Amino acid sequence: MSERLDLPRGQRRRLPGRGPSRQAERFGRWSEAIAQFIGSWTFIAYMTVFVLTWLAWNTVAAPSLRFDPWPFIGLTLMLSLQASYAAPLILLAANRQADRDRVTYRDDRDRTDSLIADAEFLAREIVALRLALADSATRDFIRAELRDLRADLAPQPDSTLPASAEVLPPPTNDRKP
Repeated sequence: MSERLDLPRGQRRRLPGRGPSRQAERFGRWSEAIAQFIGSWTFIAYMTVFVLTWLAWNTVAAPSLRFDPWPFIGLTLMLSLQASYAAPLILLAANRQADRDRVTYRDDRDRTDSLIADAEFLAREIVALRLALADSATRDFIRAELRDLRADLAPQPDSTLPASAEVLPPPTNDRKP
């Protein structure tokens, strides 16, 4: 099935009695409700009470009031009839649920693909920032360079002068015009 179930179909010409209709959707919802009820503990309790009442009535009641004596053919027919109608309704509900699950899985897969693409983009951006920062001067690099420059510019003791030699002050400009 290649068409998306979560999008409306375009206008198409349909033959009468063909294709999905509002009534089919209503029947689908109805079948899901019946399937949900048949799969509940309430239904099991009701069926148990019904079968036990049927069996008790047809074994304990006066022979003239018994309508389905042993081997309870009427009960067997009723249970078979109920099962023959319940099975297709349960399958229809399961198919509708599978269609909804398929749409949900497709949406989840699309969302996951989008998140993966976003994560890959962000990873590439982080790598680009790291590469850009590797080429720029960091605070620690600048401090180390300034420390080295200060050490280079600091006055060095001259080893050629004797220790007793006096250091002359820097020359001053004492000329007056």
